[in-house]
Amino acid sequence: MNDFIIYLSLAILGMALGSFSGATVWRLRARQLQQDKDNGERVNHEERLRLNKIINRSFFKDRSKCLHCSYQLEWFDMIPIVSWLALKGRCRECHQKIGYMEPLLEFGLAAFFVISFAVWPYSLVTIAGLIRLILWLAAGVGLAILFAYDLKWFLLPNQANFFVIGIGVLNSLVEIINSHNIGETIFNIFLSVVILSGLYFALHLMSKGKWIGFGDVKLGFGLGLMLIDWRLSLLALFAANFIGSVIVLPGLLMGRLKRSTHIPFGPLLITGFVLAGLFGGYIIAQYFLPLA
Repeated sequence: MNDFIIYLSLAILGMALGSFSGATVWRLRARQLQQDKDNGERVNHEERLRLNKIINRSFFKDRSKCLHCSYQLEWFDMIPIVSWLALKGRCRECHQKIGYMEPLLEFGLAAFFVISFAVWPYSLVTIAGLIRLILWLAAGVGLAILFAYDLKWFLLPNQANFFVIGIGVLNSLVEIINSHNIGETIFNIFLSVVILSGLYFALHLMSKGKWIGFGDVKLGFGLGLMLIDWRLSLLALFAANFIGSVIVLPGLLMGRLKRSTHIPFGPLLITGFVLAGLFGGYIIAQYFLPLA
């Protein structure tokens, strides 16, 4: 019964934060479009006008609005997943389609929270292990925002990236404080960051930003700080590229994708990170060298 309550609580919390993540994605997009316009860059005029109504709304205080008719959502319009299903994915007022991003984020974060707790590879008996789980879940919220934003607009916003980096710094500090060999731990963290961020930074410089955007470099920095162990970072990198190959190669062979087609790498890297963080220790212990 206690486990059921914990899982239910985590699922509800995940859905609520998934709803918050969806609203944050749109507010970040509105501010990005305004910033691009102020910098003299070409922007989608129709999209900017549609999102302009939410540009000054607080991420935490203001309730969400319909992006089509500005209808301010009531509490019963914002029940994660349930409201979307009840309204058949449309606005209660203007009946325009809401889209699938919001319910997918709500379901995705709920699943992430529950699965993370169920298979958490570190001890939850210690305070350090519990803090690391909390930081992991917090990072997951930022990563959900980055995942959705990059998938939709091929861009990783600084605000979400810096949030993940900040959580990563705290995570690394917890590991260092509780380490029996501080020097080795710091070196491990350094290698982890080099693998997930340094490699992309080198590719970014070599290609002058054509192959890898600088947002991916910052994302890799935060993920490296979260994973801590260089072997997990290497596994995350391999998983991201493997998943990318599985997705891209069939498209190239069937002619649906071209070599010049831009593929958002952020979602792939985030997926590899989650797999490595939750299951990497088991994989390495079984097939390579066990984690210390």
